[in-house]
Amino acid sequence: AVVSTQSGHYGRDTNYILSDIMSATYKASESKREEFRKYLEKEGVLDALTKILVVLYEEPEKPINALDFLKGHLHGGPPESSDVETLRLELQELRTKQEALVAENEGLKEKLQQYETPAEEAEAES
Repeated sequence: AVVSTQSGHYGRDTNYILSDIMSATYKASESKREEFRKYLEKEGVLDALTKILVVLYEEPEKPINALDFLKGHLHGGPPESSDVETLRLELQELRTKQEALVAENEGLKEKLQQYETPAEEAEAES
């Protein structure tokens, strides 16, 4: 490789080497990008994002904060108030049922204890 000290430019061979290095780096970078793109496509990420962006595009009144719009649509948006109320009622019913089962369990334990105590006393007398 020849370096010209007068003009400050690299020689012709050095330019080819730099060009080859830059080309190889670019190809490796492109390969990684393509691999990542295939991963996103396989996992359905590209399709999901495209659908959300189409919804945003078709929105007649554009939201003030597009990022919040995307976040809300990405996970399905906030739950419907009717869904929340249904879940609250179900939770209350399950808590009531659980309390009844705990009380029933305690009662059964007491009954079992009554039957076990006489059997233990009979064994002790034998």
